[in-house]
Amino acid sequence: MQVNFTPGPSQLFHTVADHAKRAFRENIPSISHRSKTFEGIFQKTTEGLKELLSIPNNYSIFFISSATEIWEKSIQNLTESTSVHFVNGAFSKRYFEIAGQLNRKPHLIEVEVGKGFSINQIDSYQTELIALTQNETSTGVSLSADFIKAVRAKNPDALIAVDAVSSLPYPQLPYAEVDSVFFSVQKGFGLPAGLGVWMVNERCIEKAESLLKKGMSIGSYHNIPTLVANAKKNQTTETPNVLGIYLFSCIVEDFLRIGINRIRQETDYKAAVLYQSLASMSQAAPFVKEQVDRSKTVIVAECGDHAAAINKYLANYGLMPGAGYGERKNKQLRFANFPAHSKEQYELLADLLTKFN
Repeated sequence: MQVNFTPGPSQLFHTVADHAKRAFRENIPSISHRSKTFEGIFQKTTEGLKELLSIPNNYSIFFISSATEIWEKSIQNLTESTSVHFVNGAFSKRYFEIAGQLNRKPHLIEVEVGKGFSINQIDSYQTELIALTQNETSTGVSLSADFIKAVRAKNPDALIAVDAVSSLPYPQLPYAEVDSVFFSVQKGFGLPAGLGVWMVNERCIEKAESLLKKGMSIGSYHNIPTLVANAKKNQTTETPNVLGIYLFSCIVEDFLRIGINRIRQETDYKAAVLYQSLASMSQAAPFVKEQVDRSKTVIVAECGDHAAAINKYLANYGLMPGAGYGERKNKQLRFANFPAHSKEQYELLADLLTKFN
């Protein structure tokens, strides 16, 4: 059996196949999104997610196509002209670029790839929105909750949007200190791709409504006021990925049964095992040098000319790492560390890497 360590789409959680079989037995993929059955699924999913992640009640939860779409919709709905973007990799930079494509005036705060941001770098910004990528999937750099809180302390009036695509459900995010959080389900929740989850508080709703009153375009069927109006009825604005939402509700229930503390403890353990193994190798090393900046959920190994050989070696044992991203594609390997990856799989991975020569 192969184990997929790519950081998305990644390994499916082990219960997904059984949940999918039940969904087809119960005809879930063909139910109406205006039916009571779907409304029950929607409500179960959103209430379960709030319980799992300790999301405040003042947050609304929407289901749309992907986190990539949420990049666009968050700029349209939460800015009239200005945004500030902390960029340390390809995905945080893409968020910045989308703001420019939407004719906003985004400001870039950028550090070298593989490095994190210091709290000392934070300033007070005259901006409507601050965009933070909590976990940069391309480089394996993570922002701490303390950093996010410090951004809020210096910028009490700006909206703060957090891209947590490749880290949730692991991090304990300070939801009371931010305004928008989003992710896709094909990474940390171990599901097939095709569903984005967007969480916003009342400040975001008020901002979108104010832009709409000014006559600005904030999108059509996927704008915040329309999404809110439907979410209040446990519905979506259009025919959604009903099967995806159903499977997501099942995984949320599974994670609640396991317990978020156990999920976080096991993530910490697996990350420590792999980082220790990489540190012992002569042919590879952790790409992110500062431990405080290292992601626990996307671990990037700098392998140089050994990347292809290490990849082939691991594949012989059914372990499939992800390639590096962009210009580092052939020099690095990326390892997802999600709940779908067991401790035993990580122990095997670390043991094999230690023995590689």
